Amino acid sequence: MKILRINHLGLAPKNPLQAIDFFQNVLQLPNHGEETIENQNVLVNMFACENSQLEILTPTSVESPIAKFLQAKGSGIHHIALEVDNLEQWLEYLKNKEIPLIDNEPRLGAHHTRIAFIHPKATGGILVELVQLPE
Repeated sequence: MKILRINHLGLAPKNPLQAIDFFQNVLQLPNHGEETIENQNVLVNMFACENSQLEILTPTSVESPIAKFLQAKGSGIHHIALEVDNLEQWLEYLKNKEIPLIDNEPRLGAHHTRIAFIHPKATGGILVELVQLPE
């Protein structure tokens, strides 16, 4: 059971089109494509860095967690995503440690990943996502 790397930083900008333009055209980071995650009411754009990614999050509904984040806190880093080798084992480990989770079971994330969020009250206020890449 390992944490392999920082998979991505989830960024919630007030102006996502400006952020996408900046990362794509000014910094010239490759855009891995746009994807809508229906069950989370969010549009995702992933930009590749050397060993990680930047994820631009755009709410698709006022009910989106990203819309609520922007309303409450403004633009900023929404979450840090840690890539793990075995998501089920990590969730079981965290449950045994009585760590509060947002997701007790893995769910589908962007680009066919499996994800689960750890509740910020367990981390001192930081939203942490665990990500397992597809086989």
